[in-house]
Amino acid sequence: MQDLKSRVEAAFDNRSLLEDEEHSRAVFDTVEELDKGRLRVAEKRDGEWTSNAWVMKAINLYFGLAKMETIQAGPFEYHDKIPTKKGLAEAGVRVVPPGTVRYGAHVEAGVVVMPGYVNIGAYVASGTMVDTWATVGSGAQIGRDVHLAGGVGIGGVLEPPGATPVVVEDGAFIGSRAIVVEGVRVEREAVVGANVVLTSSTQIIDVTGEEEVVHRGVVPARSVVVAGTRSRRFPAGEYQLQTALIIGQRKESTDQKTSLNEALRDFGVSV
Repeated sequence: MQDLKSRVEAAFDNRSLLEDEEHSRAVFDTVEELDKGRLRVAEKRDGEWTSNAWVMKAINLYFGLAKMETIQAGPFEYHDKIPTKKGLAEAGVRVVPPGTVRYGAHVEAGVVVMPGYVNIGAYVASGTMVDTWATVGSGAQIGRDVHLAGGVGIGGVLEPPGATPVVVEDGAFIGSRAIVVEGVRVEREAVVGANVVLTSSTQIIDVTGEEEVVHRGVVPARSVVVAGTRSRRFPAGEYQLQTALIIGQRKESTDQKTSLNEALRDFGVSV
């Protein structure tokens, strides 16, 4: 890996090196390692998520090296630089047409992808459901036993290299049409209700105590989050800005074997 890293970083700084077989092959080999799950865009080390900037650099270089080609997938035809993922049956992954997992993404055994989309550099761990029209953006890290409900948008990031990707940790539930972008981290077993929008600047306000507690960029573990608003005064008047509200914690009785919809219903939250 160290050899790959040094060659990729050298080529990123000096694109003329890509004319050399050794450096161009390092880019292709790095993406192959991503595809097989032996390398990740981001990893949790000592309890903190850390990005691998050189891996993002390799993906960006890959876009420049790969050639456009016609791709046949049963009755579907695509024209792109990056093929769809192969070997799904052997990997124990279910992908329902016209769902797509792009080469360079890794999905573990037991993942189900309905007609959704998993982009290059993403990692989706075992037991996770990517529901209909849900998208997992470039480099996003999705944990085990996660449910991304219909229409969920998980943002991707490849630039600048080293930027923090979106992370959804084990056992989390992201409700229909929710959007999680700009490196937001949803910690383990949190529940995010329908239509919640989480960006790096979104106020995530815990309203369960006598005084509010404001978080940004992180949904604490086992929190139940719904869409809310907050008043703000502008020169033209007072308006409501979108926020997210933490209204409770998942009960210990609501585990992975229990429908996460029940965790939402406990608080009267839409799925």
